Amino acid sequence: MPTPSMEDYIEQIYLLIENKGYARVSDIAEALAVHPSSVTKMVQKLDRDSYLVYEKYRGLILTKKGEKIGKRLVERHDLLENFLRLIGVKEENIYEDVEGIEHHLSWNSIDRIGDLVQFFEENEERLAELKLMQIKNEEVIDKEPI
Repeated sequence: MPTPSMEDYIEQIYLLIENKGYARVSDIAEALAVHPSSVTKMVQKLDRDSYLVYEKYRGLILTKKGEKIGKRLVERHDLLENFLRLIGVKEENIYEDVEGIEHHLSWNSIDRIGDLVQFFEENEERLAELKLMQIKNEEVIDKEPI
């Protein structure tokens, strides 16, 4: 299994290839806000671990293994963003919160969150009840002395 850092790289490489058709070291470095030399080291490690094929100065491609994991990582990220949005987390907090939790949840937990998202999407009245409860709780919090 890839480490959290490896996951970040695989996820970003997958997204770049999906969006641009290719992923260059400079693009990965820019997207992850790291030095190109750090990207080169990680890409070489991902190559050794068979997540991608890297040829210096020629670029890289994900292997079937890397592509499968990349797709799953992007789906996990999107699911967690959707979940946080659904339960009313402020938009400006969502990305950072997902980045903070995504590597710490088991795939079983991710699947159960997916079930919960599906439940709320299919039962809008339950989602409305949740929103109403949140409004009431906010009113109580606002009235409490600090």
